[in-house]
Amino acid sequence: MEGPGTAVRVTPSRQRADEWAVVLAAAGTPYWLRRRLDGWAVIVAPDDAASALASLAAYDHENSGGTSRRDEIAPSRPTTIVGAVVALLLIGFFAITGPRAAHSVWFERGSADATRMMAGEWWRAITALTLHADAPHLVGNAAATVVLMTAVCWYLGPGVGLWLLLLAGAGGNAVTAAVHGGDHISVGASTATFGAIGILAALRIAGRAEAGGRKSWVVIGAGLALLALLGTGPHADLLAHLFGFLVGGGLGLIAALTIRRVPPAPFQWLLAAAAGAAVVGAWRVAF
Repeated sequence: MEGPGTAVRVTPSRQRADEWAVVLAAAGTPYWLRRRLDGWAVIVAPDDAASALASLAAYDHENSGGTSRRDEIAPSRPTTIVGAVVALLLIGFFAITGPRAAHSVWFERGSADATRMMAGEWWRAITALTLHADAPHLVGNAAATVVLMTAVCWYLGPGVGLWLLLLAGAGGNAVTAAVHGGDHISVGASTATFGAIGILAALRIAGRAEAGGRKSWVVIGAGLALLALLGTGPHADLLAHLFGFLVGGGLGLIAALTIRRVPPAPFQWLLAAAAGAAVVGAWRVAF
């Protein structure tokens, strides 16, 4: 059986999921298993959810010496400080580049200049993410990075998360340049942070869809509300924020539909190092 349903249990252990499946089969409740980012989900038709939960609860009571309820509900993920590390790197880099008003060579070579980007200077889509116009601009983006980047990397792992955020930010800058066509210059990590909002919204929508939820529009609305609250100020680059959000949402959906198991830590850190190398490489090309 496949299709929309309600996830009544999630576990990182396939053996545990099979155990619950046997319980439901014995109770005559149709079910199916699905591998998700958060583990193995035991899914039943929405109308069978109450009886399935009752059967599993009775089984838990009879086997109270087994796995704890916390382990049955969802797997734990290690704490990540990737967002804080990236925020500190942005602050340190600002100490080198200075504000845009100082007219340093960094802004000349690395800003997201739409005319030059359309002429082939692709690296600007990446380098612009690391530049900030002034201290308040930096502080706002650093704070958003700590919260939003950490959330994405907690869910997907530091390597996959950083790559999706880098692609969302660079993609948002590239689309913005294509739409403007010229006479537009922007800097800042905010395109990537709005990409993070899009990624998180997409992952949440995909999670609701797998669990049979019918309120995915609430998640979309929340993401758009954040965009309106945080990304439409008098000096904000609305198009870059919007396109970062949309590109991030697309990448988040692809991740939710294709990644069935979060890659292990060694591979994650290899990806994280490669993401950092991509940023450094873009700056090397810029100079």
